[in-house]
Amino acid sequence: MSLRSRLLLTLGLTLALLWGVAAAWLMRDLEDKFVETLDQRLAQSARMVAGLVLQLPFEVWADAEHPVMSIPPIEGLACQVHSPQGAIMARTHADLDTVLAPGESGHTYRQAGDVTWRVFTYERGGIVITTADRMDERDMLLSDVIRIAVVPFVVALVGSMMALWLGIWRGLAPLTRLRESLANRHPDALAPVATYGLPKEIRPLIETLNALLARIQQTIIREQRFTNDAAHELRTPLTAIKTHLQVARRVEGQAAMASLNYAEEGVVRLSSTLDQLLTLARVEGRLRFDDGEASHVAEVAECALADSHAHLERFVVPDQWPDATLAMPRELAITALRNLLDNAVHHGPPETPVTLTAQWEHGESHLTFSVSDQGPGVDSATLEQITRRFWRASKQQGSGLGLAIVAAIAERFGGAVTFASPAEGGFIARLKVPVMAPTDQVSAVYE
Repeated sequence: MSLRSRLLLTLGLTLALLWGVAAAWLMRDLEDKFVETLDQRLAQSARMVAGLVLQLPFEVWADAEHPVMSIPPIEGLACQVHSPQGAIMARTHADLDTVLAPGESGHTYRQAGDVTWRVFTYERGGIVITTADRMDERDMLLSDVIRIAVVPFVVALVGSMMALWLGIWRGLAPLTRLRESLANRHPDALAPVATYGLPKEIRPLIETLNALLARIQQTIIREQRFTNDAAHELRTPLTAIKTHLQVARRVEGQAAMASLNYAEEGVVRLSSTLDQLLTLARVEGRLRFDDGEASHVAEVAECALADSHAHLERFVVPDQWPDATLAMPRELAITALRNLLDNAVHHGPPETPVTLTAQWEHGESHLTFSVSDQGPGVDSATLEQITRRFWRASKQQGSGLGLAIVAAIAERFGGAVTFASPAEGGFIARLKVPVMAPTDQVSAVYE
């Protein structure tokens, strides 16, 4: 069932039920008031006749030409006057003696043939007054009153239903336009859906949909960029490997062995480039890396040093690492720090030390790793593009992805990576990463 049908059915039934209950309540109150009003009219007529009779002297009745005075009848009302001795003094209908006979005071029902009468008996000064109404005439009058009261209810109910249908149709029109707009979109169209003219209740839905489309577009862009990068960067080493293998096939001896060695170096470089590309794609693709192991600073630094492409004797490290846990997966923290160390090793002068420090104060939310070498440094233009993919300071070294991976990891977990080239020489890379709640309460700075 559609939302429009569900709303119409639910609200329509609810509205009809409420109008029906209100109408039934009103009709019942109207009937009670109607009966009460007619009974009061009947009683008031009897009291009025009694007042008039008591104002006439008794001689008027004794000298009357007819012992029983005939009172002109009132439409829908019968009346009869009895003397203290029980004799009829006046009446409106001569054929209603049974109905208008004296009885107990108050209202009662009496039957005369097929007609039911509503009778009221009143006694004053010995005079008994009896008045009566025909029930069939009362019922006809009540039916007319109810009909007049019900017609506005029916008209109001029908009008409310029409207004309800129109309101729901107009209220859900933006959803219809949105459905048509989405149905007519090209499958490859990932542009945001326009929110102009939409009610505020639907706007969060469209904003969520636009955010999803933006993420899908970013994913497609990353996949296309990965494909382009892989096709571009792997073509050269594959061509070199193929060439060296062809040379090795044609020659013999040391020349063949040298070609095979070059081909092996190309395979190693190709494997490294593929690993870097896959790591970068996983980081930018928001895949999970958490293996459940805590990222202690000391363990991350030791693993990064062990995985680097240089001997441990070349690194200068502090005697003690901060007692803190990084708020990021251990694997990515090691990868980012190792790439900074490899970059310093590759671009610094051979056999010169590379310094690794960690700065953190108790209570701070971030820790900063610093990696510095004693190389010639870089200019400001190079600093601006140093994290670009496949950018190399030297065409013969590296894949050009190491610092791009570091920047992607830092961005993903709310950190940052910055670079500096002091005037006195050298190069400094600083990796700022988030820290979880510390276990050591001692504040210190480690350099």
